[in-house]
Amino acid sequence: MAPRRGRARAAARLTPPAQARRPVGGPGRRAFCLALAAGLARPSLGAAEAGPGRAPAAPIALPPAAYSAGALRPLGALALDTAAIGFGGLSGLHLDAALQLTAVSDLGRHLTARLVLGEDGAPLGLDGLRTGRLRDGSGAPLPRGYAADAEALARLADGTWLVAFERWHRIRAYPRGLDGPGGYVAAPPGLERAPRNAGLEALAVLADGRWLAVAEGLAPPGAPALRRAWIGAPGHWTPLAYRPGASELDPADAAPLPDGGALVLERSFSLLDGFRGRLVRIPAAALAAPHPETVLEGEALLRLEPPLPTDNWEGVAAARIGGRTLVALVSDDNESPLQRTLLLLFALDGV
Repeated sequence: MAPRRGRARAAARLTPPAQARRPVGGPGRRAFCLALAAGLARPSLGAAEAGPGRAPAAPIALPPAAYSAGALRPLGALALDTAAIGFGGLSGLHLDAALQLTAVSDLGRHLTARLVLGEDGAPLGLDGLRTGRLRDGSGAPLPRGYAADAEALARLADGTWLVAFERWHRIRAYPRGLDGPGGYVAAPPGLERAPRNAGLEALAVLADGRWLAVAEGLAPPGAPALRRAWIGAPGHWTPLAYRPGASELDPADAAPLPDGGALVLERSFSLLDGFRGRLVRIPAAALAAPHPETVLEGEALLRLEPPLPTDNWEGVAAARIGGRTLVALVSDDNESPLQRTLLLLFALDGV
């Protein structure tokens, strides 16, 4: 979903679409303004123009020194062709040990493809692309709009997919794959009070099986600079808080790390600066024994600002592959011709 400008005040209720007003904030004038500012602010990377019969992704060059030195080393980037894929709006991402890349879109769609790497680890493209519609508990496709705003993706050890939605705040579980029916699971308590366009953007299944959930715009009482977070599982949630890196940043996604820690992707938007973001690492020790007074705060690994390509970064995934931990980021193009769907790939040392 497009990032928020300012703090939304309206709270969404856990009511079915037929009983709710049509929400403000989907594609339209506001998203166009955001995309226009972002398009003017970003450098051109020379991505190929979309067209019929094109490959779903092509490598693009990153500018020299386009990253922060440290534990996160860049391997390369892809420009995803949404015309070839059939949709954009990618908002949740997952990567497994077999280089299978899976993503969900806030248009109620999903895709899976194998990430093709060169001998040096650079991403070269996507192979075996498959796409489909997310479905409700009866197996019927989710109608585009209010009911289909998928924002986060995670996977349980048994293969069940978890998809978090906002506007109508809820989590669905897909035990038979993302093409199968998705039933409700109990959402973290209090999630229904999240602003309509700032719900559960970050959901991760940690290495020990616990779930980590972070709301984009729901602050704990009396702490407007923090965001409400939860750890545990349905029926066994421990509420805690998350501290973004700055007042204008909001959590946009999360991913588990093999060592028991987690990554959190943060992003912001302003008419002056366009899109900005950062990627932080939460150590396993900070997640080991949380309590209601715990405030999670990550160590910055990467700042998503020029000379890196700036866009609406919404998805992060990590996996242990070939003896190293790979980290992927994906951007949501908001279905705008002025934005792009990009995939950045990094190696994370020491994990």
